[in-house]
Amino acid sequence: MRWLLDHADDGVRRAERGELCLGTMDSWVLWNLTGGAVHATDPTNASRTMLWSLRTFGWDDRLLELFGVPADLLPEIRPSSGMFGEARLLGARLPVMGVAGDQQAALFGQACLEPGQAKVTYGTGSFLLVNDGERRDPPPHGLVRTAAAQPAVTALEGSVFVSGAALQWLRDGLGMLVEAGDSASLAASLDGNDGVYFVPALAGLGSPWWDADARGLITGLTRGSTRAHLARAALEAIAYQVRDVVEAIPGGVIALRADGGAAANGWLMQFQADLLGMAVEVAVEREMTALGAAALAAGRPPAATAGRIYEPRMSRDQADALHHDWLVAVQRARSAAPAS
Repeated sequence: MRWLLDHADDGVRRAERGELCLGTMDSWVLWNLTGGAVHATDPTNASRTMLWSLRTFGWDDRLLELFGVPADLLPEIRPSSGMFGEARLLGARLPVMGVAGDQQAALFGQACLEPGQAKVTYGTGSFLLVNDGERRDPPPHGLVRTAAAQPAVTALEGSVFVSGAALQWLRDGLGMLVEAGDSASLAASLDGNDGVYFVPALAGLGSPWWDADARGLITGLTRGSTRAHLARAALEAIAYQVRDVVEAIPGGVIALRADGGAAANGWLMQFQADLLGMAVEVAVEREMTALGAAALAAGRPPAATAGRIYEPRMSRDQADALHHDWLVAVQRARSAAPAS
């Protein structure tokens, strides 16, 4: 925002004359829907600007001064659910009744309304949010504290950079014939992983490591390794990374609900339940962000209905042994960065 003021044509003077507004993508959409009548956002989007306060749930005067962003240019912060304004769309007038960020809308859509309830959206990456009540303290290492779509409620968030993208890389980067529906059958064709691990640090590692220098690594290959081993290793990596995030959450989670495209992979969901030693509830509706946005507009959360619940079957000793070997592979990936 400061860069825009400094580089836009006569930006600072126009801002001083009240001719400019600064905001987030949602505030820009809302501005256009209402014909310029409403300049507003919600806490979930405001929290992404680095100008918002977790203590007050409003713009932070110290941060605004630090970055040199005038407060009167920013959108009004309103609750995620409620009347934002009247949109003019295709000749009709429609009330805009909800605004929320992607992952926070999914958390609301999954009816994670109590502290300790969490959802994971399995897509190109995996994003875990856990309801953390009204806590305001700094997050533990590896996690981010953000606003939830409920008034005064925060969430802890862990971001896994590469999940389904690992399968895409196997297909596009290595030319392996691994389609979304094919990976589960390939993984199930093996009795175990035979020591093959894939750390998909293709863009560094996200939560809880936050290591931009980590490099992707496949370890444990032998002449007997097949594409089934690589497909299984890629699926296992998704579940291992989610467990890493769950273990970074103080007190863990009391319920885990899954959505997103990869949640349709039954083998992955069962392995996730086995690794965590807890049930994984897969939503009937995969697009929980859209459902959560609609629920916010309606002013009430949807009923928490799982399409399928996966209960753990694996012994804790076996799950912990697999996870231990994964962590060994992660450390190798983190030390694989070339020397500067």
